Amino acid sequence: QVTSFQGVAARSLCTPSPHDHPEHGRLVYKGNLAKAVLGVKFFSYSTSIFNLFMMPYIMLKTGIGFEGVFLQAAFYGLIGFFTFVTPVTLHVLTKGYVVRLYYKDEKDTYTAITYNAILAEKATVFHQKDVKIPDITKMFTTFYAKTKSMLVNPSLFPNPQDYNHLMGYDKSFYINLEEEEEAGERK
Repeated sequence: QVTSFQGVAARSLCTPSPHDHPEHGRLVYKGNLAKAVLGVKFFSYSTSIFNLFMMPYIMLKTGIGFEGVFLQAAFYGLIGFFTFVTPVTLHVLTKGYVVRLYYKDEKDTYTAITYNAILAEKATVFHQKDVKIPDITKMFTTFYAKTKSMLVNPSLFPNPQDYNHLMGYDKSFYINLEEEEEAGERK
């Protein structure tokens, strides 16, 4: 019985974690607003499609298409704003929201999963050295990965060392005092 118990224990240690992905690596971050972002974008897209299909019916039944030019322009502008501008604005604001972030130890690469314009998951692979922290805090950007803005919530990392490594905070900080003094003397 003991040997069979030990065999089971050895097998369970060898199985991958449910948070591992065979292609992307170990799951280090999961955004808590993923369903909300997807839901808001889907709702916005569906209302825009509904507006496009209902527009001819509204035009024919209300007769607004035959009234004054100013009223037509105001009506088309209002409908056009909600039909086209709102989904585009939502996409621009949420395109960098990281739904999941994976880390591959052997290559020191990250894979960020975001939603693209057609609500499909998009994978962006980058190295830690590609991460740039903005000089000025931006509203929808935590860091840049190869010039693409990414938004994560640091408190949602189960292991703070994963966030520190992503941002490069675990690197040693080296200041050469002699170079600093020479630069100060030149001024």
